[in-house]
Amino acid sequence: MFLDSDLLLSALRALTPILLAALGGALCERAGVFNIGLEGMMLMGCFTAVATSWFTGSPWLGVLAAALAAAGYSLILAVGAVTLRGDAVVLGIAMNLLAVGLTSFLLRTVFGVQGTFDDPALAGLPLIGGFTPLAHLSWVAVAVAGVLLSRHVWGLRLRGVGEAPDAAATLGVRPASYQYGAILLSGVLCGLAGAQLALGNVTLFSENMTAGRGWIAVVAVMLGRAAPLGVLLAALLFGLAEAAGFRLQGLGLPQQATDAAPYVVTLGALFLTTARRRRRPRPSGARS
Repeated sequence: MFLDSDLLLSALRALTPILLAALGGALCERAGVFNIGLEGMMLMGCFTAVATSWFTGSPWLGVLAAALAAAGYSLILAVGAVTLRGDAVVLGIAMNLLAVGLTSFLLRTVFGVQGTFDDPALAGLPLIGGFTPLAHLSWVAVAVAGVLLSRHVWGLRLRGVGEAPDAAATLGVRPASYQYGAILLSGVLCGLAGAQLALGNVTLFSENMTAGRGWIAVVAVMLGRAAPLGVLLAALLFGLAEAAGFRLQGLGLPQQATDAAPYVVTLGALFLTTARRRRRPRPSGARS
C-alpha cells in the first residue's frame, strides 16, 4: 500500500528542516525583510554541526554551534539590508552562493576530503519516539511563534514594523532593532534546520546537501502567508512530496524523477496560489 503510516512518519521527518527554516523566514517576512538566504544559512548550519560534533564527540555541541554559526552568518543580511539599505534579494542570493563555495572549501581544508564526509565516529542526534528532539522542537516552535506574533508585545510590534515602519517609529519603536532580531532568530532556526538535516536525517556532510530545501522553505513562507500554522501545512505538503519521492524510488522509478518530486509540487503550489489570487474580484473603485 502506497499511502500508509510509514509514509506519514517519513514525511514528518522530512518536513523538520523545511519547517524550522520557514519559520525563520516567516519572522523576517513579518518584519518587512524578504529573506531568501535561508538556503545558505542552513548549509552553514549543516557543516558547523558536523564539524563540531566530530571534533567534540557531542551532537548537542554541534547543534549549538550550528545555531550560533548560522546566526552569525545572518548578520550579512542584517547589516546589508537593514543598516546599509541594500537589496535583500541580492544579498540573499549572494549568501546562498557564498555558503556553497565556503563549505566546499572548508570540507577540503578541515577534513581533507572532497564531496562527502562520512565517519562512523560522527555522533548523530538521538531519537525520542522515532523523532529527534529538534523535530519535537519544531512543532513546539510553531505554537510559540503563533502566540508570539498574535499576542505578545514583541510580536505585535514586529508586525507593526513590517507593515508600517514609519508609523511604528513615531510610537517609539525602533524598526531596525526588531528587524535585526527577526533576522538573527531566522539564523538560529536555520542553523537548527541544518543540524537536523546533517545530524538527524543523516549523519554526514555533503557538498550542497541542502539541495534546495532553503528555497522550498521560502516558498512555504509564501504559501503560508508568513503565518506559523500556514507555514506548517505548506512544509507538511513538501515533506509528503519528498517522502513520496523516496517511496517511488523504492518501487523502481529513476532517482532523477523522484528527486524532482518536491520541486514539482513547489511549482504546482505556486501556480495554483497565483491563479487563485488573480481570480479574486478587485475592490470596487480599484484601477484596472
